[in-house]
Amino acid sequence: MAKKFPLHPKHPERICWGCDKYCPADSLQCGNGSGRTLHPAEMIGDDWYLHGDWGIELDDGAVKPADNGTTESPQ
Repeated sequence: MAKKFPLHPKHPERICWGCDKYCPADSLQCGNGSGRTLHPAEMIGDDWYLHGDWGIELDDGAVKPADNGTTESPQ
């Protein structure tokens, strides 16, 4: 079973997101290229999972980004 993919990790720059291993950026194990794979939030923004078909099932308590650039829980 694959690990649940985090929507808003605290420090995405410290992890390679290229496979289910989630290796530290300075110790890649999978050989998925010469550098780390960015988290979608680093490339697209905090609302990355709301656009496109990522195949991610959101929990009812999932945090959704607010219009002002911060995150808040849905009410």
